[in-house]
Amino acid sequence: MEEKPSTSIKPYQDKLTLGVTRILETSPGVAEVTFVEKEPAERHTIISWEQKNSCILPEDLKNFYLMTNGFQMSWSVKTNDNPMPLGSMVINSIANLCRLGGSSMYTLPNAPTLADLEDDTDEEGKPHFDSRSLIFELDPCNGNGKVCLVYKQAKPGRAEKNTEIWFLDRALYWHFLTKTFTAYYRLLITHLGLPQWQYAFTSYGVSPQAKQWFNMYKPITINTALLSEEADCFVNKLDPNKVFKSKNKTPVIKKKSPSQPAGSQKSHTSMTSSKTSSLAGNSSRK
Repeated sequence: MEEKPSTSIKPYQDKLTLGVTRILETSPGVAEVTFVEKEPAERHTIISWEQKNSCILPEDLKNFYLMTNGFQMSWSVKTNDNPMPLGSMVINSIANLCRLGGSSMYTLPNAPTLADLEDDTDEEGKPHFDSRSLIFELDPCNGNGKVCLVYKQAKPGRAEKNTEIWFLDRALYWHFLTKTFTAYYRLLITHLGLPQWQYAFTSYGVSPQAKQWFNMYKPITINTALLSEEADCFVNKLDPNKVFKSKNKTPVIKKKSPSQPAGSQKSHTSMTSSKTSSLAGNSSRK
């Protein structure tokens, strides 16, 4: 059966998208939200994939494929009255859940593989393109990298509890995302499929252009406070007290002076006392 884009979300599809379609449709500037209906994968197709790749799918990912054979949802924004594609959420079908690192990057003989290009350091238990790991592409990320299902220290018939979800950036560096597919799926939905959202989980973060979209359509995640703090750094807030702090001289605190200086007051007091004594002498003389 052919896949058909749908603009009306059925009840079970609304649960599948965690209700994010209704949020997008009411967001300012969003022109179109499209959900591609997919038939469930047949059980024998999943079994065939496991036999071909000598590994067992994680239970949550297997149940996902038994509900829908992949996932595709996109949305656009209006720019000059023309829709521009922006958000994209994709989970490859079971047929496109292909292994990375096993074949050559080029069709030339003796061409290098991904395993030839990676370094030999075993940094923080990262995945490897050689026989130490089995890596399968879950999400092509619109060419900004790849989200992968990783079986670490791969062995034939490996159980699903040893799988993790990692992000491979364009420079072939690995970044850990989640332990389970369910957790990654929630991240995908709640980040609204914004461009380069996976880079928010890397040490160098998303690009300035992507951050502008993040500021307009903030992801619905537990890190909302953190994202709002990031957004603040792009606002030019002028604080005169801080800007001119180094230029201001230290103010001299002046005490309120009396009507007369202390010295003159003292001399005035002595003059008054002498006048009083002289007046007292004159009165005694009289």
